[in-house]
Amino acid sequence: MRQRILFAGEILLISALVLVTRCANYRDVFGGDGNIYFVDADCYSRMTRARICLEHPGTIIRHHDFENFPDGISPHATAPFDYLIVALAAVLSPFSDRALDLAGAFVSPLIAVVLGIFLCWWTRRIRLRFRFAALIIYGVSPILAHGTALGRPDHQSLLIALIAVAVCADWILLSEPSPAWSFTAGAAWAIALWVSLYEPLLVMGTVMAVHGAKYFWRGPRRDSTDWLKWIVFAAVLLVAIVVERRAPAWPDPRLAWALQNWGATVGELHRVRIPSTLWFEWCGWLVLLTPILFWKRNAPAFLLVLLLVTFALTITQARWSYFFVLFFALVAPALLQSIPNRHLGIALFFVSLWPVAQAWDRSIDHGVDGVREGQELRALSAEVDGAFLAPWWFSPAISYWSNEPGVSGSSHETIAGTVDSARFYATTKPQNASEICVRRRVQWIVSYDADRLAANSSAILDEPVSPDAMCYVLDRHPSRAPAFLQLVAQTARFKLYRVKK
Repeated sequence: MRQRILFAGEILLISALVLVTRCANYRDVFGGDGNIYFVDADCYSRMTRARICLEHPGTIIRHHDFENFPDGISPHATAPFDYLIVALAAVLSPFSDRALDLAGAFVSPLIAVVLGIFLCWWTRRIRLRFRFAALIIYGVSPILAHGTALGRPDHQSLLIALIAVAVCADWILLSEPSPAWSFTAGAAWAIALWVSLYEPLLVMGTVMAVHGAKYFWRGPRRDSTDWLKWIVFAAVLLVAIVVERRAPAWPDPRLAWALQNWGATVGELHRVRIPSTLWFEWCGWLVLLTPILFWKRNAPAFLLVLLLVTFALTITQARWSYFFVLFFALVAPALLQSIPNRHLGIALFFVSLWPVAQAWDRSIDHGVDGVREGQELRALSAEVDGAFLAPWWFSPAISYWSNEPGVSGSSHETIAGTVDSARFYATTKPQNASEICVRRRVQWIVSYDADRLAANSSAILDEPVSPDAMCYVLDRHPSRAPAFLQLVAQTARFKLYRVKK
């Protein structure tokens, strides 16, 4: 009974820690005006999908009409996360008339709590020494908190959980054949691939390569239950293929140059250099001891390889940092085991978290300007009753709030519309701007800070933007706007123009 009480207390403690870190941005999400604001542009695109599924149950969205208007896109997003949000909205609907927005706000923190509870149970089950290190790093790492943050309904949160469960299941299968864990591993890997073909494919491929190399040298294990794992894996993937009935379409190769330029403006696609202090802010100083693991080898080989591979991938794209830190959390207990003195190891661990604490201290300063910006944009969106052209990072939010399609979007599939938007804001010729509006069947234009629009358009188009460009005219000199545009509404940061027919 005592052990059960202690375990229940541990679960409550870790769940509370996870909720506190994931909901640290609550002032930004609940803006104080009675509305809910999501963290990233991608979140609004996901919420538009969820709203469609909620209004039309059973719908599988294979085409986005609300982005890259009027052509639309074949998106990389899939059904599982859509219906996870819808299911949570159904649970919340008796308690709120904003059930969908609340579901979108809380879905990722709830996934994080469930994964935290699983890790509490799993580390206890395998009797992992220094298991507290894995749980604390999982609970407090700022990058893991961002990946599963309040107001961030992004499939990355579901991927983090699925990949964590799959890796933990494979860890157990190394030492004991188990039908239950084989089933779990097969299902988790397959659902992760259903959610996204990018990160899970590379992570699973790495695991399979390590296992394959080991089997080549040592031969397969006796009494292996791998056959069940792969049967479940194939069955779930077959269901995914039947449900989705499509493959994501890659953008026009002729726009590869623009896609590369656009990617350079997206934070999660930036490089994380080896000398960066971000490694310490995410993992603490303990990350410096990681090479010991490759010497001591007191962690599973496939996990060490995953740590190395995701480290290399994070250097190229910051989006891989979620998985690097997740795997680092799982090997952190092995690092402490490498320190001869137990008490010294525990002391070093807590001291090593100082950069993490500093990172959290700096993040306490909430983005008041961002909240006000969102409030202004939402108010302006109420006026939009047709297709619109806006900066790509605002377009998904306007589309969600207005229920109208936009020319650009926040995904790589919308690059054609994003390029046209950049050309509209960068042009100095009214006839070119008018041609884009006609071709894209645009009825509304959203103007924003001219300097930022000019910098972003210049980066995407890889050409300088003139001080006489459309973005400067619409933002700073509305009286000089082309005759086909009529100023309808404005706030401190935005202006809304109607395209005259």
